[in-house]
Amino acid sequence: MTTTLITGANTGIGYATARRLLDAGHTVWVGARDEARGRGAADELGGRFVQLDVTDDASVAAAMATITTAGDGLDVLVNNAGIAAYARVDGRIAERHDGPAALNVFNTNVVGMLRVTEAALPLLRESTNPVVVNVSSALGSFWAVHEESRPASHFPTLVYGPSKAAVSMLTVQYAKLHPRVKFNAVEPGITATGLGGGEPGDHPGRPASASAEIVARLAMIGPEGPTGTFQEDDGELGW
Repeated sequence: MTTTLITGANTGIGYATARRLLDAGHTVWVGARDEARGRGAADELGGRFVQLDVTDDASVAAAMATITTAGDGLDVLVNNAGIAAYARVDGRIAERHDGPAALNVFNTNVVGMLRVTEAALPLLRESTNPVVVNVSSALGSFWAVHEESRPASHFPTLVYGPSKAAVSMLTVQYAKLHPRVKFNAVEPGITATGLGGGEPGDHPGRPASASAEIVARLAMIGPEGPTGTFQEDDGELGW
């Protein structure tokens, strides 16, 4: 039995990934900051709920204690929780570039990922096939933002993209520091979610169920699977 924790799993790609992994036979912890929404999602999916706010040390520690007490260990961590910061300016939606917004995005997307990973590592080390999947973005790829054929090159971002570049670098460094644990970053594709703080479907793109496939694929790799890579639908993505 494979036990998986997914952060931000009550909606969007996290929810769709949870469904996909449950269908594949995983035991899935649905991590969510909001208890009512998280429990509701876990009940709908048939997973287990754990309250988890990636920006709060005490919340993360309590979540790991809950998983430890359950006694099934932890084999896979999917760091999916992430935010962007947008505001309406002159009738259009634009990324916020003020300090508080940037700090909030980096605290969630980067520090939050590190916070959860560090807390989960003692459990992951006990697994025979420990795997960590970090949901990143082509907007954080230096290659993609210079390649005109890629959508990322036509969408300048001063906060969200750099936060995902940091996620990708953390993935590489974790893979070097913990060679027995497989760490990979994924670009899930442009997805119709409420990433900017709106409702699911506010952003254009494909359904979350389609984007969840690459996340689930990396979550299900075996002992001979890759580590320290950046993956998308068609294979490896340039850093």
